[in-house]
Amino acid sequence: MSVLTTLPLPTMVFLCLLVGLAGFVDAAAGGGGLIALPAYMATGIPMHYVYGCNKLSSAIGTTFSTARFFKNGALELKVGLLAAAASFLGSGIASQVVLFLPDRALKIILLILLPVAAVVILARRSLPEADRSGELAPCKKWALALAIGFFIGGYDGLIGPGTGTFAILAFSALMGYDLRSASGNAKLLNLASNYASVITVVLAGKVLYAVALPAAVFGVLGHLLGSGFALKKGARFIRPMMLCVLCLLLGNLLWETFAGV
Repeated sequence: MSVLTTLPLPTMVFLCLLVGLAGFVDAAAGGGGLIALPAYMATGIPMHYVYGCNKLSSAIGTTFSTARFFKNGALELKVGLLAAAASFLGSGIASQVVLFLPDRALKIILLILLPVAAVVILARRSLPEADRSGELAPCKKWALALAIGFFIGGYDGLIGPGTGTFAILAFSALMGYDLRSASGNAKLLNLASNYASVITVVLAGKVLYAVALPAAVFGVLGHLLGSGFALKKGARFIRPMMLCVLCLLLGNLLWETFAGV
């Protein structure tokens, strides 16, 4: 397919609707790429453009949901910025480490992590009900923010899918944020990673703007709706969404790991 060719209208509508759904899921619980990336792949565009278009539409949508969380006071700016800065370092180191690890080993690591994350979400039922991050001493809070950013960024560099979901879980379990505020902090962390990727794919010329920009409009709508639900309903909405994302991650990983066995 020529990089200048636009998609047929039915295919474009299909893509836009799924990117919108991905934005909705991503804004509340992370993991929207599990929907958006296969949607782009299904259009038949070359794989490097799939990644480029997905990164651009995701970054634009995340910008709006992050702004909404910040506007509603569901984001601690300093914590989010520290975590975002550290995630760049963690991702950069992990991107080098991954070159020495076999793909199957990485998938087995994730197969272990996903059920553990799901158990933590189910077991810590009282965690999201109140924001207890204020109980942390400032030095401990900044140190934890840097650690979360570094290790979640490392996860993103090693594996990738579900980064936002694990960031939400980390901010909740380790720092005492309610899921609403944890989602806001995670958005800022993810936003930094997204734009770093966008710069790369744009400079490399791997974005089909006639495809990515219309899809991004629907992604923005999805992000606004998803962040709105998360802000209004809090943990009652976010935790079930996170469990759905984790199940989707686990199912996708099991299929990729064992389908060829």
